[in-house]
Amino acid sequence: MAAIFNRFWHFNPVRKLVYFIVGAVTYPGLAIINKLKISGTEHLRDLPREKVLFVSNHQTYFADVITFLQIFCAVKWGKLNRLGIPYYLLNPFTRVNYVAAEETMKGSLISRLFLLAGGLTVKRTWRAEGKEVRRGLDPSDTRKITRALEKNWVITFPQGTTKPFAPGRKGTALIIKQVKPVVIPVVISGFWRAFNKKGLKFKKKGSTLSVTFKPPLVIDYEASAETILAQIMDAIEQSKKYMMMGKHHWQTTDK
Repeated sequence: MAAIFNRFWHFNPVRKLVYFIVGAVTYPGLAIINKLKISGTEHLRDLPREKVLFVSNHQTYFADVITFLQIFCAVKWGKLNRLGIPYYLLNPFTRVNYVAAEETMKGSLISRLFLLAGGLTVKRTWRAEGKEVRRGLDPSDTRKITRALEKNWVITFPQGTTKPFAPGRKGTALIIKQVKPVVIPVVISGFWRAFNKKGLKFKKKGSTLSVTFKPPLVIDYEASAETILAQIMDAIEQSKKYMMMGKHHWQTTDK
């Protein structure tokens, strides 16, 4: 029974339907109620359909991922740096998974619905049940992500938290060393201002949301995990260098 359920859970027509519903409901909040500024999607047009890892900073549980999925669908339909009219939801790009904390995705019916859009649940490295912890890398979580990378694009948030300048998780670098994917850094801003922490309710309407896709990183896959992680954190502007720029930099980029 569980195997049958899992096949249904990832059945492509079901995922397309979820994309359409979630995309249609969330589009106004991204492109009408707020202002979405997209840049760098030219770096996505010639990417392979598998072994592509998007690494990004994180500001809300769901709004960040939903925005990425909307953008990927728009790019599939030939739109660059804009969403435009969301007719792309009629035939969305569904060859993408995203990494999410297990406890977050089990929190409500809505979060369980989002799992249908390609969620890969993992155990938190830094927090569990509201308490600070520091687990080692879970091999089952690693296998889950590497299997997804072999077939699809994967979105991950190396910090595993919405707190700015939190340390990155070495597990992301270890997966990069193992799979050797194309790695696309993404920098987002404004989402924490526009939405609540879950990203499902508005805090401030009329906010500017920014999503910047950078060129693929040139990575030495034989380098240490620490070196690769440092490169990633710098690319997504969450390294100590950016933290030393101070709170003023963080705030001004989110206006």
